Amino acid sequence: MDGKIQNYTQNRELSWLRFNQRVLEEAQDLSVPLLERMKFVAIFTSNLDEFFMIRVGSLYDMASLGDKSVDCRSGMTPQEQLDAIYSAVAPLYKERDKTYGEIKKQLSPYGVCGLSFKELEAKEKKYVKKYFKEQILPVLSPQIVDPNHPFPHLLNKALYVTATLKQGSKSMLGIVPVPQFISNILYLPGYDIRYIRMEKVIMEYLELIFEKYEISDKNYICVTRNADISPEDEAFADDLDFRNRMKETLHKRRRMAVVRLETAEPLSKEREKYFCDKFHIQPQQIFRTKVPMKLDYMFGIIDKVPESMKRSLVDIPFQPQNGRMIAEGSIMKQVKKRDLLLSYPYESMEPFLKLIKEASVDPNVMTIKITIYRMAKKTRLVEYLCAAAENGKEVTALIELRARFDEQNNIDWSERLEEAGCRVIYGMEGYKVHSKICLITYRNRNEIQYITQIGTGNYNEKTAAMYTDLCLMTADQSIGEDAVTFFQNLSIGNLEGHYHRLIVSPNTLKSSILAMIDEEIRKGKNGRIVMKMNSITDIDFIHKISEASRAGVKIDLIVRGICCILPGIPEETENLSIMSIVGRYLEHARIFSFGTGADQKIYIGSADMMTRNTEKRVEVACPVEDPQIKSWITHMLKVMLADNMKGRNLTADGSYVKRPKGEHDVNSQEVFMKEAIHEARNRKTVGEKEPFLEKIRGWWKKR
Repeated sequence: MDGKIQNYTQNRELSWLRFNQRVLEEAQDLSVPLLERMKFVAIFTSNLDEFFMIRVGSLYDMASLGDKSVDCRSGMTPQEQLDAIYSAVAPLYKERDKTYGEIKKQLSPYGVCGLSFKELEAKEKKYVKKYFKEQILPVLSPQIVDPNHPFPHLLNKALYVTATLKQGSKSMLGIVPVPQFISNILYLPGYDIRYIRMEKVIMEYLELIFEKYEISDKNYICVTRNADISPEDEAFADDLDFRNRMKETLHKRRRMAVVRLETAEPLSKEREKYFCDKFHIQPQQIFRTKVPMKLDYMFGIIDKVPESMKRSLVDIPFQPQNGRMIAEGSIMKQVKKRDLLLSYPYESMEPFLKLIKEASVDPNVMTIKITIYRMAKKTRLVEYLCAAAENGKEVTALIELRARFDEQNNIDWSERLEEAGCRVIYGMEGYKVHSKICLITYRNRNEIQYITQIGTGNYNEKTAAMYTDLCLMTADQSIGEDAVTFFQNLSIGNLEGHYHRLIVSPNTLKSSILAMIDEEIRKGKNGRIVMKMNSITDIDFIHKISEASRAGVKIDLIVRGICCILPGIPEETENLSIMSIVGRYLEHARIFSFGTGADQKIYIGSADMMTRNTEKRVEVACPVEDPQIKSWITHMLKVMLADNMKGRNLTADGSYVKRPKGEHDVNSQEVFMKEAIHEARNRKTVGEKEPFLEKIRGWWKKR
């Protein structure tokens, strides 16, 4: 390709906004329980916050510097992209406001009521006033803005109650930060879940805070700041190690430029101009919202719902099952006999954790090496790694401190691991280490042998119950030898390593994927490609997929989020179909399947087909060789491609449409939950042939 803009590509930011609209559609789905629908409103909101902090923040920097470079997928400059984003976001705010209001109204009969002050009963108003005077007022830090009191720095995503204050002929702005160390909501006495948000309480009693002033234009606001900053972008003292550089980076992030202002009430023209001047923003960056600017409290409300009502308001609980390939007894012994696969969250992460725990005390184990991108705040994995080090094993943890918004958590864990005697190293300069790989080296008589784990998701015990991911554990020695080379290369900063079985970015992953697409292109109409990932932006990959489509290859892409290639474009992507699944769990697994039958190649790994993953990150993908596991993964892809309930088709104009109903309704995530439960109930004893794939195939044929 000559680099010109193609008619089968689209802008990544606008594509992402269409994906987030899909999240909002789940909040509008009447088949979803009410509190789960409210969770999707919260997820939509959180997604949008991060989008402004990172993506809009990055474009804002570029536009501020006068960057006129053109996006290779849409031909838009940074400023043109910003204008298009602001225009596209405005109607999403209105759609979210309407959706939130409808859900809130429908929750009221169940006794789940978020109230305004006017809606409180007399005894509740008395309770709130007493609580405010005794518990809230003493910890508030009100401020005025006048010639003697400068405008304060407003923290990113913190709430502030504001008002116009008058004292005689003088007029000024009053600001009250909503303390971040108190609860976002105040629960009211009684059996029902009745509550009022704290910013509303503070706004109601501003007269008690600013007693000497006449108060008008009450409001509450929230600024979103650019958070697109990395340690590579900043100048630091030469003697700072990487962990301390990250701490400095987090500190600087708090003072970055404002990219969005949200208000609860309309602003007067005078106040709008005032805020635009103070924050150096334009009116189009101001958004009014009727939805709470922080909705994370909704997850706590779900926990308060009585068991008698939960079946009506939340999803039926699902407990991740023991892996269908896992028998009783030692995991290490089982992996040595055959490859094992876990499918989260349908199956538990427990067997992998058990593998590390066994390795930590096995006298034959010499080393454990692992790459860590995100971990839970409470994690047994770190306990087992520390125990291994204390038991004399050499434990190496490569921790990526630049995992966006998990930096502090990773800094804390790195310090804990070092204290236990683990060797902790950090990512490569200019390249995030995003791979999910763990290597256990052990001695078997006089031979050194390996157990390698490759995953599509993080070593995070919390998200393993919320994200769909795959975890492959293998004793394949050639893969283990590649893993040894991989960790040695990372230790010495070598990105150009050569591997026999693993494909690794930034050196070989993209070229290997493109080469496998070329193999299918040579088959023409007999070629077959099925790939599942989170996002697609890499222009080389996009052009190669178009080439495959033109050659007659049948291509199905399952892409949850950003997708910069458009299907169904005449003479370009006519043989390409793209779908997105948004459901109860976050679709997160990356699966690459090329060919069919005996010639089929399957890889799983950590990388999306995004330029940042293929060129600026260290990613690992691993071949799947076990015939049973290949059949299982192929089955999973077929079920997802048949999903006509939570799946949507991407169209040639970039919009998503509901998939046509077939003879049967298929919700892929529900299918996988039922399969996991069925297998857990019918598991055979060790040594017998596991019949689960045969059962699945028969069941699926009947459908």
